[in-house]
Amino acid sequence: MKRILFWLIAAGIAAGLGTAGYNRYFASSSNAVSAKYRTAAARQGEIEVVVNSTGNVKPVRSVQIGSFVSGPIQKVLVDFNDKVTAGQLMAQVDPRLYKAAVAREEATLARCKADVKRIKALLAQATGNEARGRKLYDAKAKTKAISEADMDLYIAEKAALEAQLEVAEASIRESEANLSIAKTNLDFTDIKSPVEGIVIDRKIDPGQTVAAQFQTPTLFIVAPDLEKTVYVYASVDEADIGLIREAQRRNEPVAFTVDAYPNDEFAGKIRQVRLNPTTVQNVVTFTVVVEAANSELKLLPDMTANLSFRIEQKAGVLTLPNAAFRFRPQPEEVHPRDRSILETADTEATSERKTGSPNRKNKSGDSPGTPSARNHKYVWIVEGDRLAAVPVEIGISDKNSTEIISGTLSEGQEVVVGSQK
Repeated sequence: MKRILFWLIAAGIAAGLGTAGYNRYFASSSNAVSAKYRTAAARQGEIEVVVNSTGNVKPVRSVQIGSFVSGPIQKVLVDFNDKVTAGQLMAQVDPRLYKAAVAREEATLARCKADVKRIKALLAQATGNEARGRKLYDAKAKTKAISEADMDLYIAEKAALEAQLEVAEASIRESEANLSIAKTNLDFTDIKSPVEGIVIDRKIDPGQTVAAQFQTPTLFIVAPDLEKTVYVYASVDEADIGLIREAQRRNEPVAFTVDAYPNDEFAGKIRQVRLNPTTVQNVVTFTVVVEAANSELKLLPDMTANLSFRIEQKAGVLTLPNAAFRFRPQPEEVHPRDRSILETADTEATSERKTGSPNRKNKSGDSPGTPSARNHKYVWIVEGDRLAAVPVEIGISDKNSTEIISGTLSEGQEVVVGSQK
């Protein structure tokens, strides 16, 4: 009996030692496997999808102010960066020739008015002669005082003077129009601002001669409301225009910086997606107009802006690093039950390289090119001495992380993102 009890005790001790040894071996083996890989935990976080672009700052409006008349510039009263009001005198063309033209037209008008008075006096005389001749002609049968030819002469003289009076009165109207033109040209020698704004360009100096016979020369450029609002004209690749228009529909904000103030971030909103494309070396881009406030006047014309269009933003979602989806283990590192996942992925990748497009069906019946297939991915976790695949459905991604919509992953669970070198 004692012998049997001894052997039972010895067997129990041996079994306990064997179990402890196995557990220690399994733990050391798992630790060895874990040490081969870099891992990251699934965490709650925020994901923001953006489209980056560059553009140039422009005034909302830039009014080119030119000269309608020709001549030497006599005065320049404003300079770069000056604020001007509507109607303010900015420069003056030498007015002497235009003043002389006004004086000439005034003299012509006075002569025409005097001519009207002269013709009216002659017409009055001719009217009287006709009246007296009519009396004598009516009585000619008795007195024979005037002939029929003389009567016709009186009538013709009066009609001719009436016509001359009409011509003289028309000459007055013509002279008045010419005088108005001369006075308008004289007014045009004063170059005035049609709007309120800031002078962003001055192209003339005193003494310079402007010639406006064939084309109106630009003397100043004034930017109205530059201290209130500016536009940023961004050039966006055609592949991103759909995202930009969706962001415009949701009224998503736009953030941008300029090199002059690298630590300042400016905010704007999408005002317009222009339908006119630009093609350079087979690259098609579209102009997106972003409106931004400029109360501090930091945004100056033609500054280069680096823009980030926010397409979508989600907070408090489960996320994984993007590297977890790029990691591909070797078949011998994977549990046998999950090796078919690697084989399927390799077959699909080979087919896409040969055909140029994904046309096969996955296990759910969806083509790999469909959104449903693209959103279903696998990540890898350490399970014992091998790696196990975990299916997940992904959502939006930014440059660092991807949203996990569904799957068996839980917050804090470690996922393989790469191999240790």
